[in-house]
Amino acid sequence: MGKKHFFHDVSVMLGRSMRHIVRSMDTIITVTIMPIAFMLLFVYVFGGAIQTGTGNYVNYLLPGIMLIAIASGIAYTSYRLFMDMQRGIFERFHSMPIARSAVLWGHVLTSLVSKAISVIIIILVAFMIGFRSSAGVLSWLAVVGILALFTLALSWLAVIAGLSAKSVDGASAFSYPLLFLPFISSAFVPTESMRPAVRAFAENQPVTSIVEAIRALLAEKPVGNDIWIALAWCLSILIIAYISAMRVYKRKIA
Repeated sequence: MGKKHFFHDVSVMLGRSMRHIVRSMDTIITVTIMPIAFMLLFVYVFGGAIQTGTGNYVNYLLPGIMLIAIASGIAYTSYRLFMDMQRGIFERFHSMPIARSAVLWGHVLTSLVSKAISVIIIILVAFMIGFRSSAGVLSWLAVVGILALFTLALSWLAVIAGLSAKSVDGASAFSYPLLFLPFISSAFVPTESMRPAVRAFAENQPVTSIVEAIRALLAEKPVGNDIWIALAWCLSILIIAYISAMRVYKRKIA
C-alpha cells in the first residue's frame, strides 16, 4: 500500500510540475534554441575547418549538442525547486498526507520529460540538416537510456542546488560549469588535436565517454569500454547526488 501511495503522490506532483511547463513553454523553447544555434553554427560556419575523420560533421556533433541541451535546461529545475521553497509550497504539501520525497521526484521527473522533448526537437532539426544514422532499435534504446541516466544525474544535482541556494541566481549558477564540459571534450573536435594537458582532462571527464558511446551507438560501431565508462559516470553521479539531495532535504524539513 505504501508503494502505491508513493507512486500516486509522485504522479500528482509530476502532473503539477508539467502543468507549469505547459503554461510556460518558453522554458523548453529557450533550452532548445541555444543548442540548435550551436549546432547550426558549428555545422555551417566551423564544420569545414574541423577535421574529425568523418564524412558528416553533424553526425559527429549531435551527441555533444544533446548533452548541452540537457545541461543548459537543468538550471530551470533548480530554479523551480528554489521558488517552491521560497513560496512555502513545501510546507503546504508537508501538511498533507503525502510522501515527502514525492515533491522532489515530481521536479526530477518533470526535468526528465522536458529534456526529452528538447532532445527530440534537436534530433529532428539534425535530420533536416543532414544527420543520418544506421542504428537499429536496440542501439537507439541504449542511447535513450544513457541520456535518461545523464538527465537524472544532473537533475538530482539541481535538487541540491535548489535546496541549498540563498538566491535565484545561486540556484541556477551551478549549471554554468556543466555547460563548459562539452567544450573541453570530444564533443566538437577529436581529443587528439588538443594540447597534452587539455587532452588529459578531456579524455578523463564524463562527457567524452558519454559522447563517444552515443556516437558509436548511432553509427552502429563497436562501443568498446566507452559505454561502460559512461554508465559508471552517470550512475555514480546519480547515486551520490540522490543521497546528498535527500540529506539536504531532510535537514531542510526537519
